[in-house]
Amino acid sequence: MSAAWPLVIYYDASCPLCREEMHALIAHDVQARLRLVDASPASFEDEHTRAAGIGHAALMQLIHARDREGRWYRGVEVFELAYGAAGLAGIAAVWGHPRLRPLWDRLYPWVARFRQPLSRLRLNRLYGALVRRAAARAQRRAGACAAGVCAVPETPPPGPSTPA
Repeated sequence: MSAAWPLVIYYDASCPLCREEMHALIAHDVQARLRLVDASPASFEDEHTRAAGIGHAALMQLIHARDREGRWYRGVEVFELAYGAAGLAGIAAVWGHPRLRPLWDRLYPWVARFRQPLSRLRLNRLYGALVRRAAARAQRRAGACAAGVCAVPETPPPGPSTPA
């Protein structure tokens, strides 16, 4: 799945779980591919959502995103795109895996529905820490390569070992 960047994500910033995840992604979005829009206020108005016929209730039911070309994404596909945009290809692949996707598509609406109670269990802190850790690992791996050449630690050639 690909999108025309930037990807504008409409999310519930009043939800600690949502906020933690989205802010962790933004913090690691070194290519500035993601934009966040807090759609949580009851008075939320946006010309793009209005033109697409997407109301506030729909925005609060499932996460939505719009790319530069005006294509809309919602639910799990937003996570797949957002994690990929933030350089977390491994996690993006898990969201988009053909065998797991039916599970995510069924599970995510439940998580979205109960996101506030789940946040009260402090799952937001755990999930945010996991996202930050994965992002830091991805950046370290990406930083190991410069100008298309990756530094590989030298290992001594195999040979006969001599006892000391």
